[in-house]
Parts: sequence; structure tokens; C-alpha cells
Amino acid sequence: MKDFLKFMFATVAGLVVTGVLFFVVSLVVMAGMLSTSEPETVVQKNSVMLLNLDGELVERNQENPLRTLFSDRTASFGLDDVLSSIRKAAENDNIRGIYLQAGTLSAGYASLQEIRHALLDFKQTGKFIVAYSDNYTQSLYYLASVADKVLLNPKGVIAWQGLSSTPTFYADLLKKIGVEVQIFKVGTYKAAVEPYINTSMSDANREQIQAYAGSIWKQMVDGVAESRGLTADALHAQADRMIMMYPSEENVTCGLVDTLIYKNDVRNYLKQMMGVDKDDRINMLDLTAMTGINRNVPKDKSGNIVAVYYLTGEIDLAADYVNLSDGILSDQVIRDLRRLAEDDDVKSVVLRVNSPGGSAFGSEQIWYAVQQLKEKKPVIVSMGDYAASGGYYISCVADTIVAEPTTLTGSIGIFGMFPSFKGLADKVGLSFDVVKTNKYADFGETTRPMNEAEQALMQQTINEGYRLFVQRCADGRGMTPEAIEKIAEGRVWTGEMAVKNGLVDLLGGIDTALDIAVEKAGIDAYTVLTYPAKKSFWEVLMDSNLPSYLRSSMLTGRAAELYQPLLWLENFDKMDKIQARIPYEPNLR
Repeated sequence: MKDFLKFMFATVAGLVVTGVLFFVVSLVVMAGMLSTSEPETVVQKNSVMLLNLDGELVERNQENPLRTLFSDRTASFGLDDVLSSIRKAAENDNIRGIYLQAGTLSAGYASLQEIRHALLDFKQTGKFIVAYSDNYTQSLYYLASVADKVLLNPKGVIAWQGLSSTPTFYADLLKKIGVEVQIFKVGTYKAAVEPYINTSMSDANREQIQAYAGSIWKQMVDGVAESRGLTADALHAQADRMIMMYPSEENVTCGLVDTLIYKNDVRNYLKQMMGVDKDDRINMLDLTAMTGINRNVPKDKSGNIVAVYYLTGEIDLAADYVNLSDGILSDQVIRDLRRLAEDDDVKSVVLRVNSPGGSAFGSEQIWYAVQQLKEKKPVIVSMGDYAASGGYYISCVADTIVAEPTTLTGSIGIFGMFPSFKGLADKVGLSFDVVKTNKYADFGETTRPMNEAEQALMQQTINEGYRLFVQRCADGRGMTPEAIEKIAEGRVWTGEMAVKNGLVDLLGGIDTALDIAVEKAGIDAYTVLTYPAKKSFWEVLMDSNLPSYLRSSMLTGRAAELYQPLLWLENFDKMDKIQARIPYEPNLR
């Protein structure tokens, strides 16, 4: 029996060692593959750029080794790569046009609008754009409508029905399990706290959602109307009849699409557009191939640099669930901005902000770093899908702020949430006692609710934080605190609305911001460099949080939307207790 056990343990140990070695070897092989420089793409005649809109659109794509290890096939691609590829397609004479293949894309409305504007610029070259989908989602139809020809599968549909927001409320659930959420906030419209204390939207929140949803929907309707030669009233009528429930031929009749065609015949359709024979070959260049065009073009010899620094994700989110390519860590940002300020070759800086906010303390630290940077060189902010609350806090001091019309911004307000688990403890029979040396020694203890004195102190802190936030915005925008307070109160605005109330200077994308940065720097020759540098294979692997990745991989779609707002309970002890952010999930679709 002893020999059997020895043999069994030896076998198990051998299998474990072999598994570990195989895992390490696999990582080494993959690292070698990823580190190998990809060749530059040679563009042949009769080429077409293929933009396959399926997967997840992010600001900048970061290779994730865990996706490779776990065979995660979810495509992720960067907005920066998409925009640069469209520019390359416009400039290259061998590329005859762009083929948009619309699938199911997770993307914000401002990002889609930025791509749409780039495609409109592309059309000025006289080259064609053709779009096809088996079934168009509403947001991708908005994007695809810019095409010269919009194609739809004969059995496909277009989801065109208007925008809605359906937030989830957890107040009754938390009450049933014995969790009380104590709220401290400033801002009538600061709705991030509502899911934890209400069972429906407040009147103020309903008002602001109706306003920004209407603003975004108007942008979509006006864009489609202009591209398709339709009226806004006609598009509203198709939304109200829910066109997706009618036969696909109706989409042709009402002008939403040009042709019904099976995907297998699209290549021949493209050949007709190009004026080549059916037997001729056309070269499809996907996004990977497009990024390889002019890969090794040397830098401008002037030595002048216009820096684009990306600030993406939540500010100082609890480390346990920061996404590998997402999240703003204030300590790192402060160091990076100081280096940009000290680098004499950097003549101006564009801050690309795509953030719903986060830690109020972290936002203040980044604000100060941006102010110091601005003292040495021009700073321009380009807003993405979100630049709200803490995202606006870190933007307000810039020389110029540029936003897309559909950007969500503003939300000038802060809040604090403290859970009390006393009710839950009572339910399961737990009791607690305390010994303390001073009156507030056990302040913040979650085994009991705060008393009146503690609540007063906490609200005092929130009030002071809000006053500081308003003052930062007033100083940055050259307005009085009283003027800022009229448009603050935690209210969310679209970029279109923010231009009118003074929170944003002008509408446009990152190219607009770059043009302003170059003009303010007073330079003719320059190289655009992006920061922070993308992480290497090993850096990403070492920084990876495997449990967090597995959880995010399993929790997708509606399940993720429902669970995300409850993460703060799990990570309450790791997070800044005072937050400057918009609701956890704007939930606009």
C-alpha cells in the first residue's frame, strides 16, 4: 500500500510539474510570437479596406495574453487604429474604397460618431463606401448610413426604434438582505446613488436622461437623414412603427437601404462598384493589414513632438478589478505628465479623456498635474464617449476642450456611500461590541449605521469637496462659481449641450484637438506620439488579475450590467470613499 501511495504521489507530482513547464513554455512561445515585429503591408492594386465591426471597440487596443491562453475569441480593436486606417485608405491610390461589415459591436455613441466623421471625410476623395449586414443594430446602422450603398440580407432587419434607458434599482434587494446604504451627496442630478436608495428614477434624473437621450437621438436621426436623403419626420415614423418587425423589402421602400443581397454575393457587388471583371481578384485589407501600412515610416526630423496622452476608464478604481487595458491610476498619470512637462521636445499635449470619473481625491491630484503641465505648454482635451464628473474635473483646466456632440460630460458633483451590514448581522445572529479611546475611533465601521454627529461630519466633507470641484471648474473655464453652480448639481450634458452652456469649447474629434494643439504650439513640422506606452506581453501578464479576468469573462451582457453596480460593496474597503462619477451604468441603448 505504501508503494502504491508513493507511486500515486510521484505520478501526480510529475503531472503537476509537466503542466507547469508546459504552461511556461507556452508563454515563452507566445511572447516570442507577439514580440516579433510584423512586416509592413504592401498594398496591391484593386484593394479594399475591410472594416469588420464586430466585437469591442476601445480607445487603444492592448494585447491580452489571457485571451490567448483561454481562447477568448471576442475581437477587440482600437479606435485609434480605425481612424488612422481610414486616413491611410484615403491617401493610398491602390485602395479603391471601404467595405463596412456590420456585426454586433460594443461601442459608445461618441466613438461611433468619430468614425462616422472620418468616413465622411474619406468620401471627399471620391472613393466608395459600401456597407453590409445580416442584421443592423441601431447604432451600427447610424454608422453604416454614411455609405454610398447600404446593403442588407434579404432576410435581415434594421433595429431602428429610438433610444431608451432602463436602470436597475437595488434598494428593495438590499433591504431584504439587511444592508443599509448611507448616502452623502451634493447635486440634485447626482443619480449615481439612486439605484441603492430608490425603486425608481427621481424626477431630476428622469429629466436629465430624457434631455441627453433626446440630444443623442437627434444626432443619430439628423445624421441618417442627411446621408440617406430622408427627413427627420420620416425616420421618426419608421422608428414608431418599429420597422424591424416588417419584411426586409420595406427597408428598401422607405429608403433605409439600397439593395437586398446575400453576403456571399457582396464581393461581386464590390467588383461592379470598382469596374473590374468577376474573374478579377480584389484584395481585402482588414484592420491588422491596414495598421501595417507605412509601419516603418521614419519620424519627422524636426524633433518636435505633439503628445497624445490617453486617460481611459475609472479613476483609481479598486485594484482588484481594474481591467488590463482600462483604468486611470492617478500616481502613474502624475508621473507621466511631469515627464511630458519636462521634455523640451514635447511642444503641446492632447489629453484624450474617456472616463466616467471615479475617486474625487485622485481627480484632484490629476487636475493639479494637468495645471502644472499647462504652465509649460499648451494642453488640449479631446473627450471620448465620457468625460464626466471626475472625467470633467481632470479636463476643466485645459486651454481648449473638444467633444463630440454625443459625448456625455459635466456631472459636476460628488457623493459618498457607506454600507451598514447591521441588518444582515442581525438576521444571521451576529453581534458586535467595541472598545475605543476617542469619540470617533470606530468611524466608518460597517457593523453599524453612522450616528448623527458622524453623518454631519461626512456631509460637511462632501460639501467641501463639491465647493472645490465647482471652484476648479470656474477657474478653468473663466466663469464664476455661481455660473458653474447653475449648470452643475451633478447634471450630465451631451457635448452638443455643453458647448452651449460653456463647459466645452467646440465640437470635434481627436483630429480637431490635434490641429488646435499644433496651432497653439506654433510649429509646422512635428511627430505625433502616443502615451503611455503600451505594455509588453510580460508586463500585461504580470499585471493580470486572473480571478478578475475569469469573472469578467463569465459575466457578460445583461448579467454584467446587473452585477457591476454591486462591485463597490465587495471592494468598499479598497476604494476612495468620496466619488466624483456618473451613474455606474448609463444604460442607454
